[in-house]
Amino acid sequence: MQRYLVIHYNEIGLKGKNRPFFEKKLEYNINRLLFKDLDKIQRRYGLIYCKLKDSFVLDNYLFFLENFPGISKSYLSVVANYDVEDIKEKALFLINEKLLHSNFISFKINSKRSFKSFKYTSLDLNIIIGKYIEEKTNLCADLKNPQIILKIEVGEKEIFISLDEIKGIGGLPIGTTGKVISSLSGGIDSPVASFEVLKRGCEVIFVHIYNNTLVKGEIINKIKKIVFQLNNFQQKSKLYIVPFSEIQKNIISFIPCDYRMIIYRRYMLKLMEHIALKENAKAIVTGDSLGQVASQTLDNLGNIFSSINMPIISPLITFNKDEIVKISKKIKTFEISIIPYPDCCSFMISNHPQTKARLEDILKFEDIIKSKEALLISNAISSSEVFVF
Repeated sequence: MQRYLVIHYNEIGLKGKNRPFFEKKLEYNINRLLFKDLDKIQRRYGLIYCKLKDSFVLDNYLFFLENFPGISKSYLSVVANYDVEDIKEKALFLINEKLLHSNFISFKINSKRSFKSFKYTSLDLNIIIGKYIEEKTNLCADLKNPQIILKIEVGEKEIFISLDEIKGIGGLPIGTTGKVISSLSGGIDSPVASFEVLKRGCEVIFVHIYNNTLVKGEIINKIKKIVFQLNNFQQKSKLYIVPFSEIQKNIISFIPCDYRMIIYRRYMLKLMEHIALKENAKAIVTGDSLGQVASQTLDNLGNIFSSINMPIISPLITFNKDEIVKISKKIKTFEISIIPYPDCCSFMISNHPQTKARLEDILKFEDIIKSKEALLISNAISSSEVFVF
């Protein structure tokens, strides 16, 4: 029997006159996701439905449907016309198919009539189809704790009949809220921060800043794996690999160790701002979580963020570490992130770093290398490697 994937959204429905823009973008993104197994995709009021090829296997797409920005829920469905006998036939087909794999004893019909011209109300359908299922199977109706929930959705042109709901993350379709630059350190937090802005409709360009005196291949391969995983959500990604060793040498040579991490991070933002201007991005994304490390105190974050004029988004700022880890496992970046690697920050860390640094002190230390700043940044950007996924 022909299968359809019915996709719902929630926040898009609140966009008023801009709603078609968001709907079209979500349709475009889904088309790119499913294109190998997609026969046709169409928009209906409040949903998008996809006619699937016989090659479609739901298990291959479960991860994406559960984590794809813009999708609030989806159903693998069959379609009936506006005839109650056809609805009965298709409903029974799905129920019998379900019973082949498990010994269920109870069910419930959950009907929704968006198309009000259809002559049967939602309650009518619940009763009529429920009685028919009881007659044709050994199942009993149970409205409180059913083992099977059959969903009947009366749309404007067809009726979708489904069983298992796939819960999505909601949010906004990627590409609807602008382009951002995201800092990828290789740890647990920054991939999650990137995912959180993907969920809010941003197109993300990734930047990793590394010390090329270290084992470059190991680090780059790890970062590529992270981007490859995150690319599952936006289907096309760009990664900048930016060398930091010359800037780092100057910081180590002239800056007191207690201030190095703060000044390092200020230069990291300056590098990313240059890339953002080049890419026409509107903001920088960081994986900062308030108070997690010395550079993430309110005083130090203020000092670090003041280094550039571009907006900075820190979606994890109030997240606890366990919350971040939970998301990283859900989006499958955790196992990559915990692979050991020597990052360029390790050279900067003092035993007693400043937690309440004063901006005037930081600017005074930066003045020592200010005359070299433009050249150092220019050389780092021009020596960057760029990868497209």
